[in-house]
Amino acid sequence: MHHYEAPEDLLRDRIILVTGAGDGIGRCAAKTYAAYGATVILLGRTLSKLESVYDEIEAAGHPQPAIVPMNLEGAAVKDYEEVAMTIEESFGRIDGILHNAALLGQRTPVEFYDPETWDQLMRVNVTAPFLLTRALIPALRQSSDASVVFMSSSVGRKSKAYWGAYSVSKFALEGLSQLLADELDDERHNVRVNSLNPGATRTNMRAHAYPAENPASNPTPEDIMPAFLYLMGRDSHGITGQQINARS
Repeated sequence: MHHYEAPEDLLRDRIILVTGAGDGIGRCAAKTYAAYGATVILLGRTLSKLESVYDEIEAAGHPQPAIVPMNLEGAAVKDYEEVAMTIEESFGRIDGILHNAALLGQRTPVEFYDPETWDQLMRVNVTAPFLLTRALIPALRQSSDASVVFMSSSVGRKSKAYWGAYSVSKFALEGLSQLLADELDDERHNVRVNSLNPGATRTNMRAHAYPAENPASNPTPEDIMPAFLYLMGRDSHGITGQQINARS
């Protein structure tokens, strides 16, 4: 999939929401989607970072994005419902969601894992994607070709010691992805749901998780964008309920 070559108009007129759009892979994905024609909705907790991405997209002459500042850790059900209502009123539908936002938390044995950190990660990494997708299902159904992508991890498919709540939360997202893929696979076949494992990528989160690793040994977010484009574009129509690796 990393060899996929997207046509220049792949995402023209598509409305795509990216969570965690201010940093790392989310920032790169948002800018890439815009470069291929999408109107991108930038969701994140730090307004200044979202504004920076917004400015870069506008300066490049791509479709004007939208900004949704939201702290997923403290957001309530009504906040997600208000976001969904705003999107439906502004755009009438949504064609794609990239659930990228996540926290890493501690890397420590379960015996010593802080319960408050555990709860924090579950709220951001699992409950937030659930509530956001739940609220946006009506808007997804208004699209003729909608795609939902949950960002996974290698430790969300085979757990490893000391990865704690991050690993468990990614396993939960795999389950949510499969559940939604099955529920939304109806006679209309207009909503597909998949999980995407980016693999080792040159991001701040990766550097924090592997402080002794040479960052240059990993691909950049830009290097793995072909998979992100494929899953959000028409060429992946009919692909649903799959566990996909960005560098396969």
